Amino acid sequence: MKNPNILFIQVDQMLAGSLTAYGNTFARTPNLDLIAQRGVVFETAYCNFPLCAPSRFSMAAGQLCSTIGAFDNAAEMPASIPTYAHYLRSFGYQTSLSGKMHFIGPDQFHGFEKRLTADLYPADFSWVPSWADEGERDTNDPRSVLISGICERSVQIDFDEEVTHKAVRHVYDMARSSDDRPFFMQVSYTHPHEPYLCRKEYWDLYEDTDIPPPSVPPMGENRHDAHSVRLLKDFGMLDFSFDDEDVHRARRAYYGSISYLDEMIGKVLAALKSTGADKNTAIIFTSDHGEMLGERGMWFKKHFFEPSLRIPLLMSAPWIKPQRVSEFASLVDLLPTFNGLATGSGWEADVEPLEGLDLTTLLDKGNPEPQRAIHAEYLAEATLAPIFMIRRGKYKYISSSKDPALLFDVDADPDELTNLADRADLQGVVSGFKSEVREKWDEEELTTRILESQRRRNLILSAQKNGTPPRWNHGEEPGEEVIWYRGEGGYNEWAFDYLKEPKN
Repeated sequence: MKNPNILFIQVDQMLAGSLTAYGNTFARTPNLDLIAQRGVVFETAYCNFPLCAPSRFSMAAGQLCSTIGAFDNAAEMPASIPTYAHYLRSFGYQTSLSGKMHFIGPDQFHGFEKRLTADLYPADFSWVPSWADEGERDTNDPRSVLISGICERSVQIDFDEEVTHKAVRHVYDMARSSDDRPFFMQVSYTHPHEPYLCRKEYWDLYEDTDIPPPSVPPMGENRHDAHSVRLLKDFGMLDFSFDDEDVHRARRAYYGSISYLDEMIGKVLAALKSTGADKNTAIIFTSDHGEMLGERGMWFKKHFFEPSLRIPLLMSAPWIKPQRVSEFASLVDLLPTFNGLATGSGWEADVEPLEGLDLTTLLDKGNPEPQRAIHAEYLAEATLAPIFMIRRGKYKYISSSKDPALLFDVDADPDELTNLADRADLQGVVSGFKSEVREKWDEEELTTRILESQRRRNLILSAQKNGTPPRWNHGEEPGEEVIWYRGEGGYNEWAFDYLKEPKN
């Protein structure tokens, strides 16, 4: 079908294994299960940077973050980089965004004609890292697990309620509008990103559910790889031991948040159906990255282990047959895929080289074994140098000039417990990956760019603290009071300021 509407639903920090389509046996997600049953399940899909803003920027641009200069959660998304919203507008689409995109910089549209909500996090350089002096940060620490469970209301719930309300209303607004252009609409939620909190009605869904503990228990420092040790130190979790009750409570609230999301998504889908737009709308669902959720004693993201890197990716449309696709996919594939949906399968870029592939070209091919390689990178805080990842066939290779290499046979060792990088009989495999890394990335040049960018942004951030700081966030004036986080005050004090369940 040519020129269909496209609804792109994105969530934040969702494990692929949270959904029935990926083997989960206990999560309550009827709406997402229906999308999977009626559509395409990409069995092995990855983000290209396991951190919120860079993941979204590489996804929007169809290019790796090292190419576009989006190095961390405070790196500007250049206005000169075309996004899928720009491409789709050039094809005659009306484009809108409801929810989180985490754009950094003065351009808060990047091709979207309409932004229906503000964003949740700062659009300035508040979170710029400094490899030279990391200092202490106010995010990602043991409180996320210790302060978990039931809440009546949080800022994150407020945000996702508004995202849903504005998205539903916009579906109806487009239906009664005289604008007959097809639409591309992105609906982007902040759950199930920590804090691990959910309302009681979603907590209660799991009252009699056997939520399994992490597959891999916490490890001692000597069993962790170098990057994991840095992350755990950065999180204040290296020598921190959580009780089984704390871990279970956080995991239960995480799944409660996913059930909450499923209900919000159901409201958007109901609006599509009630307007008749569902008959010519393609739906794509994914997350920006995964979540460690206690595996190996680790939480959050920022690593290339499967729970952090692997994401759900579903596509459904009335004209696409239900099927599963084994070929590897990643978020940089979405730009060419949206363009393929809009203009016809097999779209190819003619403006600049892109990293991804139009995934519609993989459909109805009998589901052969994976042939592609997937590339990912980590360039943000808690590292000493760029870290690169290549997934090819059964192997995953992780490389940094400052850390020992990691090589895992993901098929035989899905928990990635055995590093094969030093095995004598696999040195040919390791050598091939080393060559591929050198060909793909110029680490020395990239490191120079990253450090220079950090120094520049830190200077700008420091300078803007004098006088009235700018407010680049969509629809806001400098100094305006909002409930969203704007880098003023402590993040954790903001994130954990929630309305507790009333006592009987």
